[in-house]
Order: sequence, then C-alpha cells, then structure tokens
Amino acid sequence: MNSTTSSRARFTLVAACLAVLILPASLTGTSVAVPHINTEFEPSMVALQWVVNSYNLTFACFMLACGSLADIIGRKKIFIAGTLLFALCSLASVLAQDIATLDIARGVSGIGAAAMMTGGSALLANTYSGPELAKAFAMFGSSAGVGLALGPSLSGVLVGGFGWRAVFLAHVIVAVATLVVTIGVTDLASRKPDARVDWAGTATFTPALFAFVLAIMLGPQLGWTSPTVITLAVTALFLGCLFVFVESRARRPMFDFALFRQPRFFMLCLIPVTLAFGFVTLLVYLPAYFTAGYGMAAGTVGIVMAIMTGPVIVAPFLSGRLLAKGASVRWLLAISLLLVALGAALLTIIGPSTPIGAIAPALVLIGAGMGLSAGILDGAAVSSVEPQRAGMAAGMFNTTRLAGETIAIAVFGTVLLALTQNGIQPRIADFAAASPDALDPTGIANQVASGNVSGAVSLVHDGQQDAFAGFLIDSLTGSLHSILWAIVMITTVCAMTTVIMMRSQTQTQGATLSNERQAL
Repeated sequence: MNSTTSSRARFTLVAACLAVLILPASLTGTSVAVPHINTEFEPSMVALQWVVNSYNLTFACFMLACGSLADIIGRKKIFIAGTLLFALCSLASVLAQDIATLDIARGVSGIGAAAMMTGGSALLANTYSGPELAKAFAMFGSSAGVGLALGPSLSGVLVGGFGWRAVFLAHVIVAVATLVVTIGVTDLASRKPDARVDWAGTATFTPALFAFVLAIMLGPQLGWTSPTVITLAVTALFLGCLFVFVESRARRPMFDFALFRQPRFFMLCLIPVTLAFGFVTLLVYLPAYFTAGYGMAAGTVGIVMAIMTGPVIVAPFLSGRLLAKGASVRWLLAISLLLVALGAALLTIIGPSTPIGAIAPALVLIGAGMGLSAGILDGAAVSSVEPQRAGMAAGMFNTTRLAGETIAIAVFGTVLLALTQNGIQPRIADFAAASPDALDPTGIANQVASGNVSGAVSLVHDGQQDAFAGFLIDSLTGSLHSILWAIVMITTVCAMTTVIMMRSQTQTQGATLSNERQAL
C-alpha cells in the first residue's frame, strides 16, 4: 500500500468509525432525553416510545436493502446518501415542535443509519485486506461499543446543560464531520454488476416487523382484544409467513433460513436478542426511572448510567485476550449471559431509598456481561458458516440483532406500562375523590413510566401530592423488579442453552473430521 493509498484508507477508516460511533449513541443517548421530551410535548406512551423505537425499527428493516443498494449504486454513494439523510433528519429533530414530527424524523433517520452502517462496513472491506482488514474492523467494532456506552452519559451532559434538542444537534455535527472526511474516501470497487435488491423480502419483512412492534405497543393502550391490535397482529403473522415463503423461493434471498438450522449460528443470533432484553432495554428505560424515582437531573442520570456503560468499553479487550489464550467461545458467551443475569438479580434492590453505591455492582456486572460478548459475537457469527456465505451471515446476524433490540424495547415498555397500570388501578380511587375524571390509570401510568411523575402528581390536591407521588413511584418500582426477575430467567436459560447447543455442534464437527481422517 503506497502513501497515497494509505492516506485514502485512513480517511475511509475514520469516516466509517465516526459513523458507527454516532449510530448506537443515537439510540442509547436519546433515552436520556425522553423524560424531557415528555415534559415538553406530553405525548402518549406509544408516541413517546416511538422516539426511540422508530429509529431502531427502520435501522433494522433497511439494513439488508441498503447493503444490496450499496452493491448496485456504489458503497461510497450509499454511505454519503445515508449520512446526509441522517444529518437532515437529526436537524429536523432539533427543530421539531410536536411529537409526530419528531417521531417521523427519527424513523427516517434510521434509514440513513442503515445506509451509513452497511456502506461504511462495505467500504472497509474493499479498502483493506489480510491482517489490516482485521485491525480495521476491530477499530470499527470498538467505535460502535464506545458509541453505545457513552451515548447516555454524553447525552445527560447535553440535556442538563442545553436541553434535549442539543442531543440531536450533536448528531448533526458528527454527521457533517463524517461527510467532510468522506471527501478523502475512494471506493475501490464501487459496484457489483450482478447485484440486486430483494424487493419481495424487503416488502414483506419491513411491514411485518412494523405491525408486530406496533401491536405490542398499542396492546395496553387499546386492549389486547381491540380490532386495531388484532388487525396488526394478524397482519404481522401473515406478512411474516409470506416473508418466509418468498425467501425460501428466492434465487438470491437476503435471508437464507437454512443457516438457522446450524445450531452454532442460530445461538449466535439468539444471544444478542437476549442481551437486548438484559442490557439495551435498561439503557432506554433506567434513565426514566432515575428521573422519576430518584428525582435526578439529566446530567446526574448520565453519570450514573456510565457505571453500567463503562465496562462495555473495557470488557471487549478482555474477551479478545482470553480468546487469544485459547478460551472457549461458548463458555465466554455463557459467562457473559450469566453476568447479566446476576447483575439483574442484584439490581432488584433498586428503589428511591436505595443508595446508588448499593446498585453500582449490579450495573457493573450487566455492563461487563454485555461488553464481554461484544468482543466475540460478530466474528464468531461470521466464522461459524462457510466463507462463501459470510456476507449473508453478517447481514442476517445484524438484522436479527437490530430487530431483536426493537422488539425488546417495545416489549419492555409495554410490560412496564401494563404492570404499573395494574399497580395503580386498585388504589386510584383513594386519590380520585376531588378529581375522579382526571385520574385515568392508563394516562397516569404513561406519565410515570416515562419519568414524568410531577405531571401525574399535579392532577391531585396539594395535600395528597406527596402520598400520591410515593404511591406512583412504589408502583413503578415494583413493576421494574418484576421485569428484572424475568430478565434473570431469560438470560440464565439462554446461557444454559448456549453451552448445550454450541457444544453439540462442536462435537459433531469433531466427529466429522475424525471420520474424514479415518477414510483417508
């Protein structure tokens, strides 16, 4: 690699790392801004959840389509187009005057994020080779981890100092900086002549996931037997089945379901979905709890969240060193899941009177579990299949991970809302004597679960406000405890399944090699 080529390669690496730094931060950092967005706009819980979910949903749905478009029209072009779209939508978020505009802007920015992610990784793959490629992707993955980890802390500082709009303004600034760096990027292999977009797969997968997530979110609001929820559920089921059908018949499917029949690859796709329930959901909803239960300012919330996100930066290096010394992938992944399970169990002591120092070990364990797996999963997933199918495996793995995060966030929010509502319902009459029409359990649960306890408390007379606030926070705390125990169970079961299923394939592969040697 001559000096000019080396310089161009560095521009490519910096641009890709900047992109992947801001994309996960846009998910986790926005969660810190949610209570303040709620205070300004006072939306429903569903509309408020879409500030986070619309971004993650479109990010997940358009990953594979953007990857195909990058092959058709060029990696650099799709990367620039995605970065520009992300910047414009982030600017629209800064200027939004209502929740609907903000939700739409966030959703469209997810499409830009998908183009940035796929275009950036494709540019790296075409710029580097051999050991340099491995180093480049290590930096690429580390940047993603840093963005995921620092998002809540940096957003807390921005929200505390300048308001929630500053979070999206920071996204604009980083996106513009990425565009400037991209000027020095050269696309060495701009397109593949035989590449094509799987439109049938995209047209069934995207609305199926959208309908499924929306049904989950609307269930507590409208009732699980309401015509809207049932229609969405039936639509999701029909389109999901249609997606499986068209992909099984497609000549070049974007999802080869045959890969899921390989136990190792299946588990490697299931683990990040499980971790989404145990880590990503807490990144999204713990800031609201700290605001509601502890009365923390945004800057303080960011500092506390750093206790959990800090280990995500450090732990991948530890897992890399352990692998280099011969540690087993399946045992490291199982341990990472058990760390999250243990952390969630310890976190069940959380409550308004619980010191932060007492819950700090739990936060550290959850972050360490996530970080330990982050240094392993991507490479293990791609290397678990035949080399000629590595590209498809990477696309399926990332799409499954992002879709899993979207579903996990929706499920967590829905369950939290439903449990809080159920906790409030029996005693709401004790506070409703003066204003019975104003105390709607669903509306109050919406406010409390999104961190706006003061908004709900303002609905009762002054003499009742302290007691009402304590009652609401206790209901929210009990709901969070129930979900944490569910996380303990889910992650523990996944850890045991990982050990069993990945061992099964390892033994099968070993027996196959032994038989081949005997035949020779």
